[in-house]
Amino acid sequence: MTISVKVEKNGKILLPVNIRRILNIREGDSDLLLRVDEVSQSVTMETRDRALARIRSRLAKYIPEGTMLSEELLADRRREAERE
Repeated sequence: MTISVKVEKNGKILLPVNIRRILNIREGDSDLLLRVDEVSQSVTMETRDRALARIRSRLAKYIPEGTMLSEELLADRRREAERE
């Protein structure tokens, strides 16, 4: 979907209601992230939850199934503490 929006004097951009509904954006929400690509001169907007899901899916291929990174971190810290 491509939409056209106007940039106001103070730099604000009004998102049309249909876009706010699709992204489940409500007045006062602060869970939106903008990614700026200077090379392509583009801006991508996504919700914080969607960004976390995207990042988790990219990282999942590096983490063996059934591995709890938090438990591994705690075990590493315990081993370091024992060495001291």
